[in-house]
Amino acid sequence: MNEKNQTLVSEIVLLGFQNLHNFKIPLFSLFLLIYIMTVWENVLIIVLVSSSRNLQSPMYFFLQQLSVSDLLESTSIVPILLQTVINEGAPVSLVGCITQLYFFCSLEAFECLLLAVMSYDRYVAICIPLRYSSIMSHRVCVTLILISLVLGFGITMISVNLIGTLQFCHQNIINHFFCDFFPLLELSCSDTFLVQLEAIIVTIPVVICPFILIIVSYMCIAHAILKIVSNTGRQKAFSTCSSHLAVVSIFYGTLIAIYVAPSRNQSQTMSKVLSLLYTILIPVLNPLIYSLRNKDMNDALKNL
Repeated sequence: MNEKNQTLVSEIVLLGFQNLHNFKIPLFSLFLLIYIMTVWENVLIIVLVSSSRNLQSPMYFFLQQLSVSDLLESTSIVPILLQTVINEGAPVSLVGCITQLYFFCSLEAFECLLLAVMSYDRYVAICIPLRYSSIMSHRVCVTLILISLVLGFGITMISVNLIGTLQFCHQNIINHFFCDFFPLLELSCSDTFLVQLEAIIVTIPVVICPFILIIVSYMCIAHAILKIVSNTGRQKAFSTCSSHLAVVSIFYGTLIAIYVAPSRNQSQTMSKVLSLLYTILIPVLNPLIYSLRNKDMNDALKNL
C-alpha cells in the first residue's frame, strides 16, 4: 500500500480556457499579439535607456529593470498559455511545472521589491531634492537592484524546495493556464500546512514590507506636494510619480484580489481572467503608462 501511495505523478495537465469553440483562433491571435507588443515595448525601453544620455537617471535605470522583469515574466507564462488555448490543454512535466512556478514567483517578488525601491527614489527626488544625486548614486541603485534580486529569487527558492518535497499521487489536472502556487498545492496528497505557513511568512519581507514602504513614501510625497505654493510646481512634482502610482495600483490591486482577499463566490474562470491581468496585461501596459506622458522617453525615441 505504501508503494502505491508513493507512486508520484510525473506530468501535470493544464486545462487553460475550456470550450472556446469559435473563439479559439481569435483568442490565440490576441494573446500572441499582446506578447509580441510586450516584447517590442520592453526591449525598446531597455535599448532606449541603455543608449540615450538623457535617460541615465536612477528613475530610468529602475524602469529598465522593470522592463526586464516584465519581459521575463511574460515569456515564462505566454508560451504555455498559447498552447493551452490552441490545444484546449497542455501537458507539462512536474519538474517543468515547479520550475515555471519558481521563475514566476521570483519575478513577482522582485517586482514587489523593485516598486518599493522606485517609490523610495521618487520620495528622495521630491522630498530631498538637493541630496538626490548623492543619495541615489549609480552604485546605490545597482546595490538596491542586486539586493532585490537576491531576496526575490533566494526566498522563493525556499518555498519551491518545500514544494519539491511534496508527493503528487493521483490527480494531475490543474484548472489554470499556468502552474500557480495554490492550484499546484491542491494536487498534492501530502500535508501542505508547512508550505502554506512558509508562504505566509515569506510574504512579509517581499510583499507586505514593500507595500508599507510604498504607502509611507507616497504619504511623505503627498505632504511635500501640498506644501508647494504654485499649481505648476504641484503638477510637475505629481507628474514625476503619477506613472509609478498607476503601476503600483494595478499591480497590487490584482495581487490582492487574487491571493489576499479572493471572493468566496469567485469562479475558476474569474480567477483565470484576473490572473491574465498581471501575467499578460500588466507587462504590456507598464511601458505605455511610463512612456506616453514622458517627454524624455518620447525625445529619446525620436532620436533613435
